[in-house]
Amino acid sequence: QVQLVEYGGRSAQSGGSLKLSCIGSPAAINSYTMGWFRQAPGREREFVAAIGRIVMTGTPRKYADSLKGRFTLSRDERQRAIFLQMNNLGPEDTAVYFCAARSGSPTTAEESYTDWGRGTQVTVSA
Repeated sequence: QVQLVEYGGRSAQSGGSLKLSCIGSPAAINSYTMGWFRQAPGREREFVAAIGRIVMTGTPRKYADSLKGRFTLSRDERQRAIFLQMNNLGPEDTAVYFCAARSGSPTTAEESYTDWGRGTQVTVSA
């Protein structure tokens, strides 16, 4: 069974940056697609970004259209981790950010992710 733990959530000012990490175990996590979802207060959980396993032909990624250009997702197999770099943050980015994993290619469909972390809180003040 896959275990996922998120790190890096904290308070930030508008216009600032944060980097979230998600570390997975066991090592088989490296063969999984890993991604981020977020849930703002009073709203449904929404897709943020996902990254597939690293392959020589290029590592597939998907981003929520509204976040392209501000958020960047990367992966480090040795650390069994993914990293979400979030730039130019605004209050609308305030949410609990969840790490998730699935076998297969990156997808935006929440129901296709089989393993979830507990989440990390990001709060952005104006």
